[in-house]
Amino acid sequence: MILSWNKQQPFIIAEMSGNHNQSLENALKIVEAVAQSGAHGLKLQTYTADTMTVKCNKDSFFIADESSLWKGEYLYSLYQKAYTPWEWHEPIFKRARELGLIAFSTPFDLTAVDFLEELDCPIYKIASFENVDLRLVKRVAETGKPVIMSTGMATLAELDEAVRTIRETGNDQITLLKCTSTYPADPRDSNLRTIPHLKELFGCEVGLSDHTLGIGVAVAAVALGATVIEKHFTLSRAEGGVDAAFSLEPHEMKLLVEETQRAYQALGKVHYGPTESEKKSLVYRRSLYFVKDMAAGDVITEECIRSIRPGYGLPPKYYDVLLGKQVNQAVERGTAVSWAHIG
Repeated sequence: MILSWNKQQPFIIAEMSGNHNQSLENALKIVEAVAQSGAHGLKLQTYTADTMTVKCNKDSFFIADESSLWKGEYLYSLYQKAYTPWEWHEPIFKRARELGLIAFSTPFDLTAVDFLEELDCPIYKIASFENVDLRLVKRVAETGKPVIMSTGMATLAELDEAVRTIRETGNDQITLLKCTSTYPADPRDSNLRTIPHLKELFGCEVGLSDHTLGIGVAVAAVALGATVIEKHFTLSRAEGGVDAAFSLEPHEMKLLVEETQRAYQALGKVHYGPTESEKKSLVYRRSLYFVKDMAAGDVITEECIRSIRPGYGLPPKYYDVLLGKQVNQAVERGTAVSWAHIG
């Protein structure tokens, strides 16, 4: 499985997308910034405008949605701006590997899979919009490489078809990412409680492909069992880029890595009672102490004992039991109560 490399923290993927703004120099700077942030994976998208759609000015190819970041664009022209030239993949992969990153990509058609296989792509991602393209899903699975698949928009039946398609090839290296396919996504649409349900239903690793702003949703996802987190990445939102508006900047990615690691480590196991590290704190619990000098034969009253810190005396639950009992020896104020003093 993907996470066999490290069980101490989630696998954090930085998605470059088209935030390089058609500059290889910027793309390589992104690779370096991702490595410095502490993220573990760098993901590209492998397509061209021609493999994604056709050049057509019919209304159905036009983005008219008033709320869309890409309103006013035709699909073909948008993908021309956003794609990562295929000749850049090799230098980007090379630089990423030099810096200790796991570099991989999302192919959007069969030719992209063939191309990525030539680069020995170690992992494949299926995007939300392609999880119903079973021919593509099958081709990716047939590589024998781990498959990460976003679940955005997919019905349970559609997810079942896709997962079955992968497993029928003999490939069981599957991670499903809960995803909300709006850009940016509203946290209220995240429905993170789906994450443990996905894990139970499909018996695979689960995670989150997150298009919300900030890192709060991702940290919450880890608390619910996510072991893979994917976030878009940019050097600077102010400099723009097709996905910059919902992408993390370097300092934010670093914070994501740190906080998801804390969340992951904090999950621990079901445990009651003091941990090893807590045992030394037991002495600061409340316990019963004599708070006045007493002579042998004196009767214990409310003025004689109190529940105070430290914790060397009898537990406070015996307070009422002790009232009215006689001490069998002289005791000084500040003495921890024990059964040896009674009777």
